[in-house]
Amino acid sequence: MKNTIRLICVLFSCCFMVSFYSSQPEQTKQYELIVADLIIPWGFTFLPDNSILITEKEGILIHFKNGKKTIITGLPKIKVQGQGGLMDIELHPNYKKNGWVYFTYSSGNSKGANTTIMRARINNDRLINQEVLYKATPNTRRGQHFGSRIAFDKEGYLYFSVGDRGSRDVNPQDITKDGGKVYRLHDDGSIPKDNPFVTNKGAKKAIYSYGHRNPQGMEINPFTGTIWTHEHGPRGGDEINSIKKGKNYGWPKASFGINYSGSKFTDKTSIAGMENPLHQWTPSIAPSGMAFVNSDKYPDMKGNLLVGSLKFRYVSNCTLKNGKVVKEEKLLEGLGRVRSIEQGNDGFIYVGIEQLGIVKINP
Repeated sequence: MKNTIRLICVLFSCCFMVSFYSSQPEQTKQYELIVADLIIPWGFTFLPDNSILITEKEGILIHFKNGKKTIITGLPKIKVQGQGGLMDIELHPNYKKNGWVYFTYSSGNSKGANTTIMRARINNDRLINQEVLYKATPNTRRGQHFGSRIAFDKEGYLYFSVGDRGSRDVNPQDITKDGGKVYRLHDDGSIPKDNPFVTNKGAKKAIYSYGHRNPQGMEINPFTGTIWTHEHGPRGGDEINSIKKGKNYGWPKASFGINYSGSKFTDKTSIAGMENPLHQWTPSIAPSGMAFVNSDKYPDMKGNLLVGSLKFRYVSNCTLKNGKVVKEEKLLEGLGRVRSIEQGNDGFIYVGIEQLGIVKINP
């Protein structure tokens, strides 16, 4: 009798465990937490030894290595204002030889702040050789739309984005003003002689494209070598764009979005002579961070584009065909606001999630 009872108990326990594990959400199998206890991991990048440099928006630069976080000191003065703070970070393509690290941040004074890009080197956990490469002007007390992402193309040009800084009707369409632009520089901050507006009187010579709202995603498409961005629309009209030299991307003259109040600011979604988005989201997903998958670690996702959603808290796995999004699948749904995405040196995809940390997507 005792053996029968014991057998029943064992069988019940086994059935319970099978039921328990089979009922666990698929999400638990999708990721592994790599760096814990981060607040807003705005950007991160992998060093050659696979350790990670991580920017916290509040103005902290972290070096994560062998499970340990070390604070990198010597940052410039960062004015944390609204959406501004310490933002994106990227290594020079020849980092192993020159040691340059590039990052964007909001800097300013009592009159406000604007987006700045700097390069520096790291020595003994401290930033040295700091050089400001570009400072957007003027400073403003507005707290929105600083941008800002960084990318190097295959020719070594440096690209970075600055949002319209909340001046929708002033900055984006005016090439004599900063804001609402994608910029291109040489790696030392000098202006390329073939930038599109170098001969225009009064123009900001670093501008590469204009008519943007707030690009918080930028990557070089590894399959085509072209620059892709995504940007926040207002209420609707988030966009993915392929950036072309000297082109106008329409904001705010053309948009799929409307004012937050529900009223319209334009009745046009397309204007002749302006670039149309490759894809748009209405309602807005509030995109931040993006990465192309060109790793053999994910055979079912290779060639796809990953875009983070701040608003709905997931990674959009976008299947591409002929440069268009033809299918979307939600990954890591519900973990938190997705701020940054990178493909690591090891070929795995890593995602920075607010109030959590950096997770690795399991194949």
